[in-house]
Amino acid sequence: MQTKSAQAALAEEDFLRARFYGLLATLLASAPPVELLARLGGLKEDATPLGAALGQLAAAARAADPQTVGDEFDALFIGVTGGELVPYGSWYLTGFLHEKPLALLRDDLARLGVERSPGVAESEDHAASLFETMQGLITGLFDQALPLAEQKAFFATHIQCWAPRFFSDLEKAPSARFYGAVGTVGRVFLDIEAQAFAMLD
Repeated sequence: MQTKSAQAALAEEDFLRARFYGLLATLLASAPPVELLARLGGLKEDATPLGAALGQLAAAARAADPQTVGDEFDALFIGVTGGELVPYGSWYLTGFLHEKPLALLRDDLARLGVERSPGVAESEDHAASLFETMQGLITGLFDQALPLAEQKAFFATHIQCWAPRFFSDLEKAPSARFYGAVGTVGRVFLDIEAQAFAMLD
């Protein structure tokens, strides 16, 4: 049985996990406005791998401006005939959009009571959508917080199998300046998540 202090520590840990998923979702859904860039520029670096990655993101945010980052976002993810990267699970897993991984994801989302937001053009296997979903599964946004074992299953099935490669590609993408640092934060954070979930075995 957990003590009250242990329960509080777990709640704080989950709160921080949810915030990271939310931040990644926000940055992959659209280019950050000036207010978010300013907040990111104030992040503090520490000696941990994630702290070092956040330090890189803070430096990139301080060196950026909304117009430049907006152009970078378009080059990476939109473009005239498509961006440099395709941030969809089906693409990374099969080489095509709207394939079986998306159908399996939709089945799981329906089972969990997660509905697609009105007016959203991207399919549910877009990285931003998946991270927003994971945030909600941690916080109980969709009903109640999902137990860690079920969070692990969703993470392994729909995120771990492709998103680390996406973030690694983002780190190395020719147009990625600010977003190269986003890629580093995402890659390091997902590695920490994978290690934590592995401890549940």
